[in-house]
Amino acid sequence: MSARFAREEILDRIRAATPAGTPGRSTTPDEVDAAYAALPRGYRRAHHDPADADVVALFAERAADYRAVVERVAESDLPGVIARVLADVPRFVVPVGLPAHWLAGLPAGDLATPDGDPGDPAGATAGSRIVRDDPPLSARALDPIAGVVTGCAVAVAETGTIILDHGPGQGRRALTLVPDFHLVVVLADQVAADLPDAIARLEPERPHTLISGPSATSDIELIRVEGVHGPRNLHIVIAG
Repeated sequence: MSARFAREEILDRIRAATPAGTPGRSTTPDEVDAAYAALPRGYRRAHHDPADADVVALFAERAADYRAVVERVAESDLPGVIARVLADVPRFVVPVGLPAHWLAGLPAGDLATPDGDPGDPAGATAGSRIVRDDPPLSARALDPIAGVVTGCAVAVAETGTIILDHGPGQGRRALTLVPDFHLVVVLADQVAADLPDAIARLEPERPHTLISGPSATSDIELIRVEGVHGPRNLHIVIAG
């Protein structure tokens, strides 16, 4: 039997074995769609029910397992906590759209506009501790900045993962990859129990960055090295 006839015989047997198929007839796209829709899907979509579990506490536990520093505070205490966490960061960048009251606990001098054009390296290394990414900083200007403070789009309790969609208050991807220190604020109602719940909250057309602890790799001799592909230090403040 030639290879061509063997192939046709195999395909005919496959078609005959499917409910919509008969030998010698191709299955239509509608039949394929109907067969796919009829597949049983009895798998569990979630491992944690927010009604029965403290998903915020679970997120904090799982994020800490990745060597992130995790704090859970009242939302009213957020400005003071942010000021304390950033006290030792010599200069940090703030994305467009970050809630202004989050920075209200910082000294007034820190809130001054940097000298010069923020898009210019001179403006990024002089003046106040806060460098605003407006207009967007050049790669050269961003390189010497020690930290960044952002919000997030959603967090996943089961995996301790933070997801950014780079909307208001989250900044461009470069802002959370170049600085060595990343302070991210997660509101309690942004914590989803499981990945399917988190994905359902996201807009699929937006870019997404998933963060599970500080950047780390063990590619060479299984020795853990942090800060290779992103911030070496991740500090998470859960508010609410």
